Amino acid sequence: MSAATVAQVRVPARSTTSELRAIKIVWQRELIRYFSDRLRIVTSLLQPALFLFVLGTGLSKLASQGTDGLNLRTFFYPGILGMTVLFTAVFSAASVVWDREFGFLREMLVAPVRRSSIVIGKCLGGATVAAAQGVLMIAMAGLVGVPYAPTLVLGVFGLQVLLSFMLTAFALVVAARVTQMQTFMALTQMLVMPLFFLSGAMYPVRGLPTWLTVLNRIDPLTYAIDPMRHVVFSHLSLTPEARERLDPGVTWGGWHVPVLLEAVLVLVIGLVLLGVAIAEFSRSD
Repeated sequence: MSAATVAQVRVPARSTTSELRAIKIVWQRELIRYFSDRLRIVTSLLQPALFLFVLGTGLSKLASQGTDGLNLRTFFYPGILGMTVLFTAVFSAASVVWDREFGFLREMLVAPVRRSSIVIGKCLGGATVAAAQGVLMIAMAGLVGVPYAPTLVLGVFGLQVLLSFMLTAFALVVAARVTQMQTFMALTQMLVMPLFFLSGAMYPVRGLPTWLTVLNRIDPLTYAIDPMRHVVFSHLSLTPEARERLDPGVTWGGWHVPVLLEAVLVLVIGLVLLGVAIAEFSRSD
């Protein structure tokens, strides 16, 4: 009796082309999941819209003197731009936990590609989704008295892309060791709201108590919200005194941090977090 024939399985050799293809496929998968879920797109705008239009309108009269007559919705707008990206980017990484629960992540991790390619694809996909959601909030600028100036739109969009990348990388670090969706949601809720409120999204960052100033300066979200506010306020008609009070900028020991340095800092933090996420996924089973 002849021996049974054993079929040979040929695994293609890894190459730069195959790694780039893996990154592209994972990136496309995130976009397909996002654009096929219209309810997710709409609901992701609900909380930022509540802060911007309901809270901003309700507190406008109370805060009118402190803002020199500037509508509170206009003042909130840069912070809400950051909020939109924050929630979308963080919860985009929830797909990692979802895939782990249903076993799909294991199938991806045993594919003949580097795990770093999968993580990079996930990060770029989540960042693209968050940036796309941010575009919808940029489109609402005219509703709160912010002009549709090309330099404003491009500047804010570029900062949102950097922020989306950093936050998605941060969320992937969290998702790398979480095995249940309930745990991930609880952790992100515990981390997201402090990040948002400490960033100065809802108030100027000068003249704060010492403890709040320290927390504000170590919050990475601060260095994305502040340049967004600077870009938006540079296109508003304000007196020098009002501009100085409402858009004081971030300082380190009395030194005013340049907007470009803040943007570079956001990018560097994002790259460091991405490296940590890659290391975590490389060690996971």
